[in-house]
Amino acid sequence: MSEKVRVDNVTSIFGPSPKKKALPLVREGVSKDDILRRTGHVVALADVSFSVPEGEVFVIMGLSGSGKSTLVRCINRLIEPTTGKISIDGQDVLAADRDQLRRIRRTKMAMVFQHFALFSHKTVLYNAAFGLKAKGVNRKERQARARDTLRIVGLEEWGDRYPGSLSGGMQQRVGLARALTTDPDILLMDEPFSALDPLIRRQMQDDLLKLQESIQKTVVFVTHDLDEAVKMGNRIAIMRDGRLIQVGTPEEIVTHPVDDYVEQFVQDVNRGHVISVGSVMRADNLVLGRDTVEIARKRVEGTTSKSLYAVNDEGKPVGLVTLDILDQARGSGIDSVAEILQTNFPKVHVNASLREAYSMFSGMLPLAVVDDEGILVGQISPLKVIKGLQ
Repeated sequence: MSEKVRVDNVTSIFGPSPKKKALPLVREGVSKDDILRRTGHVVALADVSFSVPEGEVFVIMGLSGSGKSTLVRCINRLIEPTTGKISIDGQDVLAADRDQLRRIRRTKMAMVFQHFALFSHKTVLYNAAFGLKAKGVNRKERQARARDTLRIVGLEEWGDRYPGSLSGGMQQRVGLARALTTDPDILLMDEPFSALDPLIRRQMQDDLLKLQESIQKTVVFVTHDLDEAVKMGNRIAIMRDGRLIQVGTPEEIVTHPVDDYVEQFVQDVNRGHVISVGSVMRADNLVLGRDTVEIARKRVEGTTSKSLYAVNDEGKPVGLVTLDILDQARGSGIDSVAEILQTNFPKVHVNASLREAYSMFSGMLPLAVVDDEGILVGQISPLKVIKGLQ
């Protein structure tokens, strides 16, 4: 997966003489509050570095004043960083002149704001097509493309209306349509759903995730809400006082916080939604044609669930054997595991959440854990899931 956005050692300081007075203190690790007290300068970002691969939803989150909105605005140079380097597809954005920067903004990225920023006296169609108008696209083409985008976001019938007649969620869809109409590679989204009611907000989150499955844009998404970050992000960057504290998948951050601050930040997250089956499963199985009933019995005795799945030559699960069934088979002359398999069994994907897995149990037997090809990669018991949820 190719790298789309790269941020290297970006620092942003507000004040009359940031490089001379405040930057040396930032590099010494002096706190944001101390720098403000000693120099009168505000450190918005301090030595921030990360990269975003193509097609990823990368979430930047933190409390108010953490620097997250400043960071996303540095990417398109709505705010000029004090030092550092920002690259889009390998091109140094900070080294671009005015014409080059305008071209990058028009062709590479689009921004969705928190408060919609729509033209209230213009139609929904006009708003959706505005980015193309700014690029000089003729009226017929830009309206056709805007209508296509409004259809994608579910507003095909609203093109002739005005923003004031739309709900908050619908207005934000117009804002999203305006960004998508120019077909940018990168979407910069600065708390796009925070002004919406909770129910509409969840719906917009679901809609964006569903849309992302088809459009596969690179998304840099800013939020102060951890539940939203966990739901939306392939990876999350947690910020505090202008510094990047931890970057990782939602599961990595919840299960392995780097410090007390992150641990406190994630303590109320529903682990069932975040932790995957693959992180707590047992990787063990029987193989048809190789493991006899007696061998299977010894191996099953060593499991907590007293059961194991058997696979065929392709590695796909074909059935389950339990210790009780193996005990019954002893002395019966049966030597092949294939003859005693329980072939009606549930399967769960390795990337499924523990919450999904929990809903699939019907008793104490484990679930077969499979990958995209249906290959068995392990099994997971109800006790493992319950322990993982704690």
